[in-house]
Amino acid sequence: MEVSVRTSRRYEFVSITDEVRRAVRESGVEEGVCVITSAHTTAGVTVNEDYDPDVARDLTAASEALVNALDVSFVHAEGNSDSHLLTSLFGQSETLLVRDGEPQLGRWQGVFLAEFDGPRSRTVRVTVIE
Repeated sequence: MEVSVRTSRRYEFVSITDEVRRAVRESGVEEGVCVITSAHTTAGVTVNEDYDPDVARDLTAASEALVNALDVSFVHAEGNSDSHLLTSLFGQSETLLVRDGEPQLGRWQGVFLAEFDGPRSRTVRVTVIE
């Protein structure tokens, strides 16, 4: 299943937890794994707290501050080397266990698209394997 995500800022963490849950349910898989993958080199996927929206805001602010604190002269012509760096640090995929037809997330956990070069339209692929 492909999930389309529209981001609105250069750095942003967008919860895609509901879409991942729906993909797992629609797959019909009761026991297996779910792999969530960003189809982009400047946007990643991460699991973190999805209960308090301040966590996503804090991750966004920390990502931007981390890049701003670097003393690096990037040479990539597009001017988004910081985005490539952050995607490499966060990773472009996550794997979750599936039990009883549901992705196994902790009580407060959720799945996020981590945008580092927005605003853009992004595609996340969700694959569920028995």
